[in-house]
Amino acid sequence: MTSTMTPEATETPAPPRPRRGPHRAWVVVAAAWLTIVAAGAFSTMSGLLVEPLRAEFGWSTSSIGLAASVSMVLNGVVAPFSAALMDRYGMRRVAVAALAVLGAGAGLTTVVGAPWQLVLAWGVLTGLGAGALATVFAAQVVQRWFVARRGLVTGVLTSAGVLGQFAFLPVLSWITEHAAWRAALAVLAGAALVAMAVTGLLLRGHPAEAGVRPYGARDFVPKPEPAPGAAARTVRVLLKAARTGPFWLLSGTFAVCGATTNGIMWTHFTPAAHDHGMAATAASSLLALVGVFNVAGTIFSGWLTDRLDPRRLLAAYYALRGLSLLTLPLLLGPAVHGSLIAFVVLFGLLDVATVPPTLALIREHYGPDAAIVFGWVSAAHQAGAGLMAVSGGAIRDLFGTYDPMWVASGALCAVAALVAMVVRRPRVS
Repeated sequence: MTSTMTPEATETPAPPRPRRGPHRAWVVVAAAWLTIVAAGAFSTMSGLLVEPLRAEFGWSTSSIGLAASVSMVLNGVVAPFSAALMDRYGMRRVAVAALAVLGAGAGLTTVVGAPWQLVLAWGVLTGLGAGALATVFAAQVVQRWFVARRGLVTGVLTSAGVLGQFAFLPVLSWITEHAAWRAALAVLAGAALVAMAVTGLLLRGHPAEAGVRPYGARDFVPKPEPAPGAAARTVRVLLKAARTGPFWLLSGTFAVCGATTNGIMWTHFTPAAHDHGMAATAASSLLALVGVFNVAGTIFSGWLTDRLDPRRLLAAYYALRGLSLLTLPLLLGPAVHGSLIAFVVLFGLLDVATVPPTLALIREHYGPDAAIVFGWVSAAHQAGAGLMAVSGGAIRDLFGTYDPMWVASGALCAVAALVAMVVRRPRVS
């Protein structure tokens, strides 16, 4: 079957149009950035739903955590199929459809009355929508529109998801605490609708559609023919990648990444801080501060990835993250103090910094199929996140404290740091 990345798959188009002003690739980056910001806003809402749902319905932490877990797992499972669907139907159509699903998920969650309904509305729908617009979407934009500065652009787009999580978090937290959790979900649905409009107007799936070369390319790249059989291609790429060692090593480290970020911080940090007497608004503000430094850390990591060995970067990131998580139980309390802010700064710089070097290693090994392979590796990320989301709730119900969860997370990061150095790099002829 013809790969969507093969330029010969279509007729030679007309020469590129003369370009004035910024390259069109940066307009596409701006549209994709806004789309990812809107999708990222849904990620941290799970943590804000725990307390109000327990108070209103009397549900257990683990039953609420199950919906968050389903969302995270589906987020990962749908990612590689989304990459293939973008090759088949175009990035714009898939992005608009995903935003519509996210909006529907937020809207239906406002009328749930049982845990299984929460799993279907929040868990399934937001998982499917967010998965289509996760890091694999950023990988597709980078793969198609850029030859130069790929690491930097990967960092910029990856940081957008984190910014979405934390730019909305203080607002959603305030609405949840002072108005109602249903109103906060309505805000999320509105953000998805706005992003749909912008995406439909500005996003383009390939440079040839705008008559330009990819950024940094010397030659014009024709738009390939749509690749039929998206699902079958996605499975074939998985089977091929699964026969290689780097796929399993990177999947394992990325699973740890998901477990120690989405799985605990975005689902359990706010209720854990509340257990130590901290107000939910203060805890959410700390997470928002994580997001501020996350943007800087991810962009800087992309810049470093263009210049240094990605394996060494990953090892350093995981080791430092593990140390920071081990100290967190000692820092939590009713008040915000300097040591806790130092943790927030460090964790923010390290949080999503793992994405650019991970994607760079995948691109080295898997070439044109890198976006789909990255989707499968991202599935491992979300599986780790989902497992930790459920486990964290179970630990809290069993022990009455989250402390064992922080210790286990630090140990997992230590293992990931060692595994990252085992990943081989392909020989360059």
